[in-house]
Amino acid sequence: MKELSDYILQFGDLNKQHIDLIVSKAKGLELRKDDYFSEAGKIPKRVGFILEGVFRFCYYNNKGEDITNYFIDATSFLSDYQKFEDQLIASEYVQAVTDCKMLVFSKKDWDEISNTIAGWDKIVIKMYRKCMTEAIDRRSPLVSEDATSRYLSFFEKFPTLANRIPLSYVASYLGITQQSLSRIRKNIR
Repeated sequence: MKELSDYILQFGDLNKQHIDLIVSKAKGLELRKDDYFSEAGKIPKRVGFILEGVFRFCYYNNKGEDITNYFIDATSFLSDYQKFEDQLIASEYVQAVTDCKMLVFSKKDWDEISNTIAGWDKIVIKMYRKCMTEAIDRRSPLVSEDATSRYLSFFEKFPTLANRIPLSYVASYLGITQQSLSRIRKNIR
């Protein structure tokens, strides 16, 4: 629970009672590799804080190909947040790439925290902005760089992920085939 409180306190001042309330609403959850935290076509029902493991945001294109949009790992909040907050149907899957341990909050508990702690909404906005900025910063180079540069950028931004997740997900994230990724990795070594 310390990881959760340390993370939240980066974004605003909360007293011990506030932290105790937040922690009291958190429920432990373990997901196995390939399990879904939320699914396209369904309304997201919870927000999570990752203690261990890696998730990916993904979707299937009109050809039925599995496309990885984004990776997120430990000590981060996890949610299709706009869809969760507005209770709208998600268009992406949030899937465990490794076995994962996390803390989760139901919509009811999340709303209760928001209604109880003055300034919680501002803290959440700051956390959400940080996540969005990181996502944009990680995705932006993928548009303008060649495949080798994209892989090197990926490796720089996600140094611990490259050896923990399937190459097919990395290739999909980079917008290249798995064979191209294998060639790139071979040439770099």
